[in-house]
Amino acid sequence: MGSNHSSEKLHCNRYLKGQGPQSLEQQVNDGMSWRITSSNFYQPEGKMSLEILHKNMPGFPDANTLKITFMFPKGIQTEKHPHPGQPYAQTQVCTYLPENHEGRTVGTLLEKVFNQQLLFIIATNESGEDVITPASVPLKIQHEEEGSIIDGYLDANYLKTLSKVLKSKGSSKS
Repeated sequence: MGSNHSSEKLHCNRYLKGQGPQSLEQQVNDGMSWRITSSNFYQPEGKMSLEILHKNMPGFPDANTLKITFMFPKGIQTEKHPHPGQPYAQTQVCTYLPENHEGRTVGTLLEKVFNQQLLFIIATNESGEDVITPASVPLKIQHEEEGSIIDGYLDANYLKTLSKVLKSKGSSKS
């Protein structure tokens, strides 16, 4: 794989060859802990916004699309992060949900966990850079600069799995 290929393609190929982790549903059903165990890993300051797109998602023909955007300005890590004093880059990612009862419920849970600073963490990527990434939450995200991936986006049990994970994270901290 050349340097012009993304790490997402590498991870995708691993899944296609059966070398990826268990499915999200299997991980949740097997009782994997989704809670962050170290007090040093909290999300940096950021903002969450919601937009209703008047476009239905595949599999949800009677619902518009909720676009949830998470924005984090560049900053310096604090004692709540893995490398205090080190910088991290600005990040903006989106996730999409159907605008129906289940999608709005998951959106509310996302907001609760985000406001508790438990949805994202700063982690070191394969290139050795500190980046903002979901914190053991199976979010299907798209980096804003890469465009939309609404088509074929959600699998059949994604909302139920995500809701279960978010409820367990949200109940871990009041």
